[in-house]
Amino acid sequence: MYSFRRNERDQHSPYLLKFSCRDLSNNKGLTGTLPQSIGNLTNLSTLMLIGCSFFGLIPDSIGSLQQLTYLSLNSNNFSGPIPNSIGNLNNLVWLDVTANQLNGTIPISKGTTPGLDMLVTTKHFHLGQNQLVGSIPSQLFNPNMQMIHVILDNNLLTDSIPSAMGNVQTLEVVRLNGNSLSGSVPLNLNNLTSLSELYLANNNLNGALPNLTGMDLLNYVDMSNNSFNASSAPPWFTSLQSLTTLMMERTQLQGQIPVNLFSLPQLQTVVLSNNQLDGTLNVASTSNGELTLVDCTNNLITNYTKATGSTADVILASNPICDGTNASQSYCSAQNSNSSSFIPSNNCQTTVCSSNEVLSPNCKCAIPLTGTLHFISSSFSNLENSTYYKYLEITLMSAFLSSHLPVDSIGVSYPTIDIDSYLQFTIQIFPSGQDEFNRTAVSGIGTLLNLQPFQIKDYFGPFFFISENYCCFADAPSSTNKSSNAGIIAGAAVGGSVLVLLLIGVGIYACRQKKRAERTSEQNPFASWESNKTSGDVPQLKGAKLFSFEELKKCTDNFSEANVIGAGGYGKVYKGTIASGQLVAIKRAQQGSLQGALEFKTEIELLSRINHKNVVELVGFCYDQGEQMLVYEYVPNGTLNENLAGKERKKMDWMRRLSVALDSARGLAYLHELANPPIIHRDIKSNNILLDDQLTAKVADFGLSKLRGDIEKGYVTTQVKGTLGYMDPEYYMTQQLTEKSDVYSFGVVLLELVTGRAPIARGKHIVRVVNEAMDGSEDPYSNLQEVLDPNLDRHLVGLEKFVELAMSCVSDSGAERPTMGGVVREIENIIQMAGMNLDKIKSATTITSDYETEESIQSPYGGEDPFHYSMGSLPFNVETH
Repeated sequence: MYSFRRNERDQHSPYLLKFSCRDLSNNKGLTGTLPQSIGNLTNLSTLMLIGCSFFGLIPDSIGSLQQLTYLSLNSNNFSGPIPNSIGNLNNLVWLDVTANQLNGTIPISKGTTPGLDMLVTTKHFHLGQNQLVGSIPSQLFNPNMQMIHVILDNNLLTDSIPSAMGNVQTLEVVRLNGNSLSGSVPLNLNNLTSLSELYLANNNLNGALPNLTGMDLLNYVDMSNNSFNASSAPPWFTSLQSLTTLMMERTQLQGQIPVNLFSLPQLQTVVLSNNQLDGTLNVASTSNGELTLVDCTNNLITNYTKATGSTADVILASNPICDGTNASQSYCSAQNSNSSSFIPSNNCQTTVCSSNEVLSPNCKCAIPLTGTLHFISSSFSNLENSTYYKYLEITLMSAFLSSHLPVDSIGVSYPTIDIDSYLQFTIQIFPSGQDEFNRTAVSGIGTLLNLQPFQIKDYFGPFFFISENYCCFADAPSSTNKSSNAGIIAGAAVGGSVLVLLLIGVGIYACRQKKRAERTSEQNPFASWESNKTSGDVPQLKGAKLFSFEELKKCTDNFSEANVIGAGGYGKVYKGTIASGQLVAIKRAQQGSLQGALEFKTEIELLSRINHKNVVELVGFCYDQGEQMLVYEYVPNGTLNENLAGKERKKMDWMRRLSVALDSARGLAYLHELANPPIIHRDIKSNNILLDDQLTAKVADFGLSKLRGDIEKGYVTTQVKGTLGYMDPEYYMTQQLTEKSDVYSFGVVLLELVTGRAPIARGKHIVRVVNEAMDGSEDPYSNLQEVLDPNLDRHLVGLEKFVELAMSCVSDSGAERPTMGGVVREIENIIQMAGMNLDKIKSATTITSDYETEESIQSPYGGEDPFHYSMGSLPFNVETH
């Protein structure tokens, strides 16, 4: 809870408590309000409360801390206004209140009332990710200000950008994105010749595109999603020699993209999607080797000239060039980035570490401190270039060693970009000389990182560090630390009674909160993910991101009704756009339908490991503020049920229905036959088969799914769950779940495709209806016309074989049903019989060639998985005991 610094006069005591610094950061269980008595700590020079759970108002008395140079309260739950009294802190260099719930206007001095404009020596103004309203005050930008960072992103600020900003020529980073700013960008913005990063995206800015000519240090520019006047590419596109990243999505650009843009020596990323750009995209002059992405989705481009030897990803989807014969070109489809993982940094021989230990880059087993570095700006966007990460690793190690912290090595992950466009690195810090850190070392590491005493700004901007709860601490310090303890006690006495009472109060409260958190974690299976991600029992999530409630709230416009795309007994599904620009569907459970955390966790673990084009992709999830939400890829054409029953029904001709049957069968066969251990979906139905923009079918909703735990027996004994009309009668009777239960449900779906009928209608089951139509005839298939969907032609090639397959799937005995692999092969035969080209329809010829099997699925549990009931189940779901 304290920060420690080296005392050069005491070589025997490695750390000495400095009562001029108070660091309570990264205590996630530490909550409560900040008392007014904080103002009595008049010798305080540094106050850091980062990543805790403090709430309530920031007390006005904080303005009494005249010695304060560093104030960081970010990533808490503070609310109310920013105190005017902070303007009294004449020595303040760093002000950070990012990621709270602060509201009101930015305080400015008036008469005897102080304000932030009085902080002329403050270099860092980090006020982003709050709920601040009103205009950006021009008084904040007078020529005497020494600010280098003005971070106001993701608030509720309105009106125009003040022209006075151009007066502060020390500015290096300006983040105004994610507000409701309007008007034109000031003409004198290009006075900011020291500026390296400029973020103006996601506002209502209009008028002419700003002139950035002469801003030769700019490396990152993002003006996306504004309402600028329609214009061709401005001259500065090709003149900014330091530019690495140009983000200009939806900025009303038109005409041809200047070829010289791609000659900029450091250019890495260009995003010009959703404009009116036309003509030829010519990247043939690219020679720097840095360019990794050119995204021109949804423009009017008719031609493309590729650079010789270029490895850049070029995306031209939804352009005229991708119509017709070019549609199959790689540049006509969106491309997904790789999921993050730790960068391999050792050449160790195969070593097995015990329990929660991890193999360090130096080939030692130890328990690392894991946390995340959140960078509010960076000079690069090529996330595949490991040079940047090695530089970060080396710089961090240098800082730890120079501060005499017991760090052996560091593991750095590939970075991700969060919804607020902040660059994030997960790091693992390994202890030196022992298997785990003690409390003093963990505190010292957090303090050092958040004080940022070292220079890494060649590539990275300012950051803050939030650690995960450390699972283990070394034994209590030996007698060699007694002198240090004596120093601490003496320091506490000098601190005075007010400080003692404050710390005792905080300590008691923290202990209570810790015990409460421990009790909660016993009932919360997610606790293991946070406390020990290296344990063998913890799932290795692949590509699934943990979203905060606030992130999903923002990307759905506060869960606006206008973004609702579906609803059921579980709650609602919202359409949203995350920071990467990906459209997603967010399934939000209503309070009355929240399921157990264990069931919710199981669905996440299953989905995050599945990688197949006919299975819906899990983008992430939220388990925050009492909410349960799943974030899926957005599949725009709804469910198969909707397409069979709604106005799109006429488009579902026989060939299309065969295609959908093949797609969904392939997805289900992948789960049964190539997952290890196999996955039984347990709720296959037409409502859980989604159709994308090409009407490709994807199996969805794994809320009831099970991992088959007993391979030899071939079944799992479990409570019966499923949906009426689709439920396997054998499973219902025996409570023994097998893959053949999914086959039965899929047979019902096949009958839906043929008849267009619901599984149960007018008291009759669809299997009975088809059986009755076929009974009493020498040719059992001659009477199928009676039950055939009237929207289908009367003479369908392969119909008899299709119905025969469906009826074999719904046999009373599971042993008589085919496997899903067999179903796939039979549908392929029917499609070929009907005269369709398999390669043309889905670019695949066999079940096995269509699978993506890079990573098999392993059970996260030692034995049988608990049953899993989905928050996304529809009203037909039943449970039978």
